[in-house]
Amino acid sequence: MNILLVGAGLSGAVIGRTLAEEGHQITIVDTRPHIGGNCYTERDAETGVMVHVYGPHIFHTDDAEVWDYVNRFETFMPYKNRVKTTSQGAVYSLPVNLHTINQFYGKTLRPDEARAFIEEQADTSISEPQTFEEQALRFVGPDLYAAFFKGYTEKQWGCSPTALPASILKRLPVRFNYDDNYFFHQFQGMPENGYTPMIEAILDHPAITVKLETTFDAAEAADYDHVFYSGPLDGYFGYELGRLGYRTLDFERFSDTGDYQGCAVMNYGDRDVPFTRITEHKHFSPWEEHEGTVCYREFSRECGPDDIPYYPIRLVDEKAMLADYVAKAEATAGVTFVGRLGTYRYLDMDVTIREALDTARTFLVHVREGTAMPAFVKSPL
Repeated sequence: MNILLVGAGLSGAVIGRTLAEEGHQITIVDTRPHIGGNCYTERDAETGVMVHVYGPHIFHTDDAEVWDYVNRFETFMPYKNRVKTTSQGAVYSLPVNLHTINQFYGKTLRPDEARAFIEEQADTSISEPQTFEEQALRFVGPDLYAAFFKGYTEKQWGCSPTALPASILKRLPVRFNYDDNYFFHQFQGMPENGYTPMIEAILDHPAITVKLETTFDAAEAADYDHVFYSGPLDGYFGYELGRLGYRTLDFERFSDTGDYQGCAVMNYGDRDVPFTRITEHKHFSPWEEHEGTVCYREFSRECGPDDIPYYPIRLVDEKAMLADYVAKAEATAGVTFVGRLGTYRYLDMDVTIREALDTARTFLVHVREGTAMPAFVKSPL
C-alpha cells in the first residue's frame, strides 16, 4: 500500500518504519527544514555542545519494549534529571523532597516526621481537589505552594492555578526521602549523539521517502491508500470551528564560558522573574566535556497562528471544541490522527512511541482483515 505520513517527528518516523518493514511504501512530509519535530537536536557550531533546539527532551519510561526500540537506533547513556529551583532568594531541589522540606522550613525532620509535618500544613478541608490550587493546598500547604508552584504555574499557563485542573499537579511527586531524581521510571537516559541521529536511523529504510519543507493539503489524502496525520487536529480542517488553545515557548539563547549554573535545569518560581527556567544544555550530555556553554531562558505565552504549539491547554472551551473536531475526524475516511498535535494531548516521548507502535500494528491488522482503520487509536476525549 502507498502510505502518507504528515510529520517527520517521532510518531511519523516510528509508524513509517514499522509499516515499511512490512512492505508498504512510505512517504513522509514535513513543513520544517529538518526531521525530528520538537525533539530535534544539533551541535552548536561555536562550542560543540549538543543543543535541544526546541527545549530539553529527557527520555524516561517503564516500557521495556519502547526502551529496547530506541536503543536499537541509538545508544542511550545514563542520565538522571535533577532539577533545581530558585525561589525567594534561595535554591532548592525539585521535586519537593525531604531535603527541600528541611531546607525550606529550617528543620532536620526524619521521613515520618516530615510526612506528619506536611500533613499539618495541608488544608485537610479539601477532600476532593478539583483545581491545581486545591491540589497543592491539600497536599503541600500554602507555604510550599507559594514558593514552588503558584508563580511558576501562572507564568507557564498564563492563568490562575484556580482555573487549571488538579490533574496537572498530580504528575509531580512529593518525596519524604532525599531522592531528587525528577522521574521515577525504570529506564532513563539520553541518546549519546542526540535525538536527530536516532530519528535519521529510524527513517533509514529503502521504502521510506522524506520530503522536508513540504506543506500537506488535505486534498492530497485521496492520492494515498491511507494517511497518518500528526499535525494539529484543528489544522487538518482549516480551523473552521476555531483554534484549539496551546501554550508556546520563546527561547532567549545565550552562550558563555565554563559552567553557567551548575545544573541542566534551574526553575524560577517567583512571579516577578519573567522566564520560567534556564536550561544549560551541556549538562544534558554529562559524558562530554566542553569549555563553552549554551543556555536558554524559556518564556511561556499564548500560542498564536504562526507559533509552534507546545502544550495543549484543554480547559473547558478547548474540550468542547475538541469534541466537535473529533466528530469531524471520525467522519473522515482514510485518515488516522496521531501524536501530540493530532490527538491534542500532552505526550511524553515514550508514550508517543508506544502509541505509534500500537497504531502501526492496528493498521496492519485492519489491512489483513480488510476493515477500515479508525480515526483515532487512542481517543483524545
